[in-house]
Amino acid sequence: MDVPYLHMIRGSHLVEVRAKGHWVTTPAIEVNGDILITTGRRIKIAKIRGEAMREKEIHDPELYIAALRNDKDRILNADIFTFTQKLPATEPRYSYPMEWESLAAIPIVSFNEWWKGLPQETRKNVRRSEKRGVVITARGLDTNVVEGIRAVNDDSPMRQGLKNAYYGLTAQDTWKRYGEFNGRCAFICAHSGEEMIGFLHLVYRENVAAILNLTVKASQSDKRPANALMARAVEICEGYGISHISYGLYNYGNKRNTSLREFKIRNGFNEILIPRYFVPITPWGRACVKANLHRGPIGILPHSVIAAGLRVRALWFKFHKPV
Repeated sequence: MDVPYLHMIRGSHLVEVRAKGHWVTTPAIEVNGDILITTGRRIKIAKIRGEAMREKEIHDPELYIAALRNDKDRILNADIFTFTQKLPATEPRYSYPMEWESLAAIPIVSFNEWWKGLPQETRKNVRRSEKRGVVITARGLDTNVVEGIRAVNDDSPMRQGLKNAYYGLTAQDTWKRYGEFNGRCAFICAHSGEEMIGFLHLVYRENVAAILNLTVKASQSDKRPANALMARAVEICEGYGISHISYGLYNYGNKRNTSLREFKIRNGFNEILIPRYFVPITPWGRACVKANLHRGPIGILPHSVIAAGLRVRALWFKFHKPV
């Protein structure tokens, strides 16, 4: 599949990635058809670009480890290689250093089973959305969907108290950003009349589906489009025989009690633990894994400190809103 912003730039070892709302180039190497990049400065952690949406988990991690250890041109200069198993494989398969990753997922038995397990308020919101005229449709990416996505993203320059990284994207940039998984994804769209008021970007990974984006217009939140979008996603996945719907992480390190996690809980997501491996590539990487430094601040600091920092950041953005 041709992915516009994951191609290796001609004549170099660079790849385009999106970081904090902007396209940047970063060093990369290709291994077994996958593109590896690194994150971090003091500890350089290599990972597969787009791993969370990869169709299959990697079956021969030694290929990637060997490529990183034999990086004689020091293109990535990685200290650690990280990769994860994928649902429904929750039992560890390898002997590398491992931690449990907290995944948010819905095991799909049937739509009715999911519906019965929801809080009463969530079921009311789905019905309320229908009564208020919201229509849900599943679409492929086309010009109308792109323009609808732009309108949803441009509803506010802020999102959950932070700067909205998708605000003000051009049509071309929107195609580039949302077209990555074209051919194995669906855009579930919520309309009120002719106006798109929300969308859910669903990516299929064999018998598992992953929510890449779920965004609604804050100005239309009284119509409860987010709950209606989730209900339609579960219906579609049941029809395709999907075993799980995942939606990012359940817990992000030691950060707890976020509004996003509360939304996931109210919409039937549970915590499922899957193995994530951290393979040292260098002596420095080995020391960092042993000292748990690879976890970063969110994985090391206590929740109370993280929560205080988030409050300060939210206040800063409140008084420095983008124009």
